[in-house]
Amino acid sequence: MVVSSPASGTLAEDRTDPSTTLAGWRHFVDEDPAGFELLPEATRASLAPSARDEYDEARIRYHSELQIIRTSAVKEIAYQGRLLTLLNQRENGARRGMIVSGPGTTGKTTAIKQLGRLHELRTRQRYPGSDRISVVYVTAPPRGSPRKLSMEFARFLGLPLITPRHNTMDVTNAVCQVLIEARTDLVLVDEIHLMNLGTRAGEEFSDHLKYFTEHLPATFIYAGINVERSGLFTGIRGGQLAGRSILVRTGPFPLNAEWQSLVASLEGTLRLHRHQPGTLLQLSKYLHQRSGGMIGSLSHLIRAAAIAAILDGTEGITRQQLATIRIDHISESTARPGRAIG
Repeated sequence: MVVSSPASGTLAEDRTDPSTTLAGWRHFVDEDPAGFELLPEATRASLAPSARDEYDEARIRYHSELQIIRTSAVKEIAYQGRLLTLLNQRENGARRGMIVSGPGTTGKTTAIKQLGRLHELRTRQRYPGSDRISVVYVTAPPRGSPRKLSMEFARFLGLPLITPRHNTMDVTNAVCQVLIEARTDLVLVDEIHLMNLGTRAGEEFSDHLKYFTEHLPATFIYAGINVERSGLFTGIRGGQLAGRSILVRTGPFPLNAEWQSLVASLEGTLRLHRHQPGTLLQLSKYLHQRSGGMIGSLSHLIRAAAIAAILDGTEGITRQQLATIRIDHISESTARPGRAIG
């Protein structure tokens, strides 16, 4: 999605369907990376108040959109995911899958969605004009049950209204039939940590998910928070899942060259009129302390600071301003205020 300036037309829409619907997923795949071109200072100064407000609002919308940075984790998950889809394409037995596990805000959802986007774009290139639904993206429902899981798939596909008269297998069979006819070959299941195999409901949910994997000729990719500790690999069912899936871990970034590259990349996305280039790079150590090395927390901190700089008219990010931005509780609790950093 390209965010327009006042000179180039209307502003971008605020809301889109969620990626857990087919329309929302296709919008996610189709949209271009956000872009914004700053006006020359003289042109900006000459804008009428209403046009100036519109211009600033467009920049706020631009900064509010998550900028995708190809971290080592994103690259690894994309590479391993593609290998699995190629290995599985002619497999008649149990297909191999992948589990992406790590703490919150370490980029798991971003990584698997980027994998899905790349896969769908490749499929469209290979089969132009096809009506395939090559990728499905769903999230594991809270207190998951077989029916709830099937409903998540049905909701993504936009299947006609399902009533209580339709039992779980009615819904499941309808979903499988559509996905097979649509040639779906990659299924992304997020928030998998909500499935606890230590409970009866978790066992039934796991069995139903296994039913999908055995009846759909697709590669399944799962993502969740520290799934190794959630009981996902326990017992016979957990052993089967672990035996059929590779595990890729995400985590906080150490304070190294890649961290500095991430900071520099995010700084390069800023569209502020008085920001001094290189300021954030010089604050890499401070930013690491504030975010705990978490890419999600770092992105939130920088984007929020950019929006604040537009709102207060300073048009630049400084150490003092960053200190006023609140981020997630875990990062705030981990950081040690008062320590001389950066």
